Amino acid sequence: MSRSNVPTVTLTDNHHAGPLHHAGSYERRVHASLERIWENVFDWEHLAHLHDGSFADCSLVEQGRWGWCVDLTPCGAEPQRIQLLADRATGRYTSTTIDGAGVGTEIRVMLDEIEPHLVDITVEFHLPGPRTDRSEYLGSAYADFYATLWDEDEAMMQARERALAAPTQADRSVEPIDLGDACDVRANLPLAFQLGGMAFQLVEHNGDLIAHSAVCPHWLGPLQGPLENGKIRCPWHGFVFDIVTRRCELHSTLRLPMPPLIRIVEGRVVAAFSHAEGD
Repeated sequence: MSRSNVPTVTLTDNHHAGPLHHAGSYERRVHASLERIWENVFDWEHLAHLHDGSFADCSLVEQGRWGWCVDLTPCGAEPQRIQLLADRATGRYTSTTIDGAGVGTEIRVMLDEIEPHLVDITVEFHLPGPRTDRSEYLGSAYADFYATLWDEDEAMMQARERALAAPTQADRSVEPIDLGDACDVRANLPLAFQLGGMAFQLVEHNGDLIAHSAVCPHWLGPLQGPLENGKIRCPWHGFVFDIVTRRCELHSTLRLPMPPLIRIVEGRVVAAFSHAEGD
């Protein structure tokens, strides 16, 4: 998926490393904890999924406590090798284009915690070569680009914070719930509902009504929306789960929790946990 309103900034006129100049900055107050922000910084996997309107692909070269190095492909452009170096002690990190268009470009980010869930960020764009009449334009384009990235990151971090505060297991002793008239329910699928303190989604698969967890077990991202061949995809990292087997396609250790059983009782859709069920 590509959103045409998201600019893809590729510095095709800069193909050499060398002295840098400051082309512009972007400042923002982020309503998220410093812990969530650092978690997000080290999470290279979300780049081509959460930011799929900006990046088409991302593959890991190496990673460590120092940061990571990836081959990142902007939408409609050639891959670039990006290295991120982080210094948590000083609240600073820098991403550098070490190969591809714009080689030598540095994005320097400074984090300043104001209070537990409020962090000021300053992003500086340092471009190769001397300042030119295009520098101001490029700095502005980068600022717009990073505003979009941080909009998406902040929304994810806030959702993850809420999910971490929610129950980790459903209370399976709760009474069944009535989800509505069967015809009305089928006409309004997928249907989100809560049972036992956990979020689920009701969908139709091969003619049957089936519930599945609406929370990804990886980072607690949202598993919502339509199915594709009986599978649901997390938009944060692209993890795909089969709603019948509950297994993740690429990560065998990840599995969705057992959902409630769905029955039609006198024309009503009822969701209930079975006390005899097992995982």
